[in-house]
Amino acid sequence: MEQEIIALIARDRLEMPLSSLYQKIRKVKKVDAQNLACRLGISRFSGERTYAFVKSEDQEKARGMKEAVAEFAREFPKYGQILMGKIAEKRIFAEEHLYFGVNPGCRLSTEDYISVMQSTGLSEGTARSLYPDLINVSRKLAKEREEERSILVGKYSADGE
Repeated sequence: MEQEIIALIARDRLEMPLSSLYQKIRKVKKVDAQNLACRLGISRFSGERTYAFVKSEDQEKARGMKEAVAEFAREFPKYGQILMGKIAEKRIFAEEHLYFGVNPGCRLSTEDYISVMQSTGLSEGTARSLYPDLINVSRKLAKEREEERSILVGKYSADGE
């Protein structure tokens, strides 16, 4: 039991700095993606090593419970079946995604990664010492996924509401 508690404490203590780095990277990545999407508009970028494009996709989303109940209360105060119909109603939302990746046969350099790690507040030495293990885990996960990467950069009602 002692070893399990030690492991729990260590995991808990490691979670804070790793979570902090994750949140910093996630926040900057979202801003970067939105800025790139704005600059790209409807065009497609194909560079020497990378590519990116924005794609709008319609998504059906269930109407929110509060919204449906409020509307029901205003329009049909006595009819329970109407409430269920409003809750079940779907709305169409368009989502804009920025798709991005590395062109076939191309790779990011160690320096590309080190620079990004330093932008999160890590020293160059720390970034260089963490890089080999992080990139190995990243490559293993990427092989399992084998999917084109995208980030949600915008969302709006496609039915005008």
